[in-house]
Amino acid sequence: MEYSKVFSNWRELYKTEWNSYTEHLFVEKIGDGTLPKIAFLTYLKQDYIFLKHFSRAWGLAIVKSDSITEMHTCSKVVHALLSEEINLHIKFCNNEGIPTKELEKTNEKHQNLAYTRFVLDSGYSGDFLDLMAALAPCVFGYGEIGVRLGASQHSAVYNEWIKTYAGNDYQSLCYEVGELIDNSVTRKLGENYITSGKFQELSLKFKTATLLEKEFWEMADI
Repeated sequence: MEYSKVFSNWRELYKTEWNSYTEHLFVEKIGDGTLPKIAFLTYLKQDYIFLKHFSRAWGLAIVKSDSITEMHTCSKVVHALLSEEINLHIKFCNNEGIPTKELEKTNEKHQNLAYTRFVLDSGYSGDFLDLMAALAPCVFGYGEIGVRLGASQHSAVYNEWIKTYAGNDYQSLCYEVGELIDNSVTRKLGENYITSGKFQELSLKFKTATLLEKEFWEMADI
């Protein structure tokens, strides 16, 4: 998916890493319905924790923003995470007999800890663009995965999860975030941003976050 020009640049730079994340065995097993339920629930419980930190990171992006447009888009992402995506995780777990109180007591695994703290540190120690580079792989990766699995002859087992990320609401958000990143990068680094030293730094952050996304799938030990 071409959510943004900058994203396409990053994805092309790190195609191998990107594919190892978006075409991971965990993802493929979601598509064909062979992912063990225990593995999916392990992922959901960890992702519930992740999404709380991810929401904080997007909240930090509002603080790091220097325009109303940036603030508005970031606030929309925070709202979507807190009112929709997190609630979906709660619903899935509740349906499998895991009450919300138990979900809240989930111990954060080290892969989760590494990823979320990397993202937050990118925002605390860097600027708005540093934070966007660290946040981008999650947003765009789930968008691509949703569209690809949704368009295939996928199993009905995890259909609701697939539909969430393939759906119009999530896809629209991906394009809004893509526009946000494109506009912010060109405004701050210029039209020839790809030649700047800062863009090289941002690209490495994108690569690191992509690899951490891959490791996130591997927490489930399938």
